[in-house]
Amino acid sequence: MRKLLILALFGMAAQLVDGGLGMAYGLTSSTLLLAIGLAPAVASASVHLAEVGTTLASGVAHSRLGNTDWRTVRWLAVPGAVGAFCGAVLLSNLQAEAARPFIAVFLSVLGVYLLVRFAFLGGAIKLREGSVSARMLAPLGLVAGFLDAIGGGGWGPISTPTLLASGKMEPRKVVGTVSTSEFLVASAASIGFLVSLDRSLVALPVVAALLAGGMVAAPVAAWLVRFLHPRLLGAAIGGLIVLTNARTIMGAVGVEGDARIAAYVALATFWVIALGTAGRAVRAERRTDVAATPVVASPARPGMGVAD
Repeated sequence: MRKLLILALFGMAAQLVDGGLGMAYGLTSSTLLLAIGLAPAVASASVHLAEVGTTLASGVAHSRLGNTDWRTVRWLAVPGAVGAFCGAVLLSNLQAEAARPFIAVFLSVLGVYLLVRFAFLGGAIKLREGSVSARMLAPLGLVAGFLDAIGGGGWGPISTPTLLASGKMEPRKVVGTVSTSEFLVASAASIGFLVSLDRSLVALPVVAALLAGGMVAAPVAAWLVRFLHPRLLGAAIGGLIVLTNARTIMGAVGVEGDARIAAYVALATFWVIALGTAGRAVRAERRTDVAATPVVASPARPGMGVAD
């Protein structure tokens, strides 16, 4: 019972991050399940089954708060569902460990780009006219959905930074759109696992614990994202991607022991510096906005003229 309660609390924390940043529920939850001994396919299946409920709650909340671009959802989610189903079927019959380092490198490059752009290069997005093209969204959804099912997480880390980098959607819309799209992706992946995997291996108590925690946190996360400044949001997303994938990359190149600890400390320090830089820029921007706001004089009351 205590383990299930911990899983529920972890699911709540993971959903707060996912709903606020548009990523990391699957990655963080899968990491925990693998750490307690579940096989990769079982861990991914458990996470995606839980995500059917959490992403539905998150999508409804984001939609009600105006964070969702439904055109982008359509072009992103349908190919994503196809990719997720195929990835689930493949993972049920194949170990995909060899591909993980290459995926981690790709995600880390996107993470570093976002971290530097938003924290150090005046990163507020300069939105361009138009919308993200279907020619970009369909392949993005297909690849992100496939890798999400294979790795137990990856829909958000691939879709969110790619849409942010396009410069055609504001950050809260990106987060809401990616979170809403994930419902269809999680559903398709779950169907793929249920079709291909021995159903007796699916850990239903684990699914229920993750689902309960995520359902509680989903509306809160959707509300919080409306108040996150784009610079802070972009810097947080970039650092999260880099740190999430650092372990896979260091394991692939043989970095162990003290060297690995030193690398984590260096990455975390850089992330803290980047967030501090972004925070100072946000405060300076707000002070400038306050200073530029004209002061409206209150109307004079009757009988109060200019003194003689």
